[in-house]
Amino acid sequence: MYVVDEILVSEEIAKVSFACDLEACKGICCVEGDAGAPLEEEEIGIIEDLVDVIEPYLMPEARREIEKNGVFSYDEDGDYVTSLVNDKECVFVYYDKGIALCAIEKAFRKGLIDFPKPVSCHLYPIRVVKKENFTALNYHQWAVCSPACALGKKENIPLYVSLKEPLIRAYGEKWYRELVLQIEGAKEENDNNVR
Repeated sequence: MYVVDEILVSEEIAKVSFACDLEACKGICCVEGDAGAPLEEEEIGIIEDLVDVIEPYLMPEARREIEKNGVFSYDEDGDYVTSLVNDKECVFVYYDKGIALCAIEKAFRKGLIDFPKPVSCHLYPIRVVKKENFTALNYHQWAVCSPACALGKKENIPLYVSLKEPLIRAYGEKWYRELVLQIEGAKEENDNNVR
């Protein structure tokens, strides 16, 4: 376990190899699961303000769902999550050549908005657990991400390196540098102990 500015970081985030492989997984993490993507409370207002810009990239049934029920709902714990279409895919999913992609991210990449996507989506497969007295970052292992783990292993990319951009977005450059220092220090210590 690493601790950076009182945020607990699971050792798996340093040890697991990971490089998203959309060709293999088809973006299924945006389609399957128990609920929509976790949302921070402040993200709801941001997304609501951007719906008109994102709307052209949404599927017709997603437009209807948002019109009827809004951009968010609640999971079984009462936490905010993105709404779903037919209790399946996130309302912001659209398909391109059979791959589930994010309409918010598409509008962002086109330079139409300055919000890339919900931070929980950007950080996936890292899941953030917030409790009263601590925050923890954990690796969410899921069979649908097996191709990403295989590609990460092949290309020798640890999860914390693969997710550098979203980790910096969420916690800042200084925080990320400290995490890297701790991980590299632990690896060096481990290597010295093996010799």
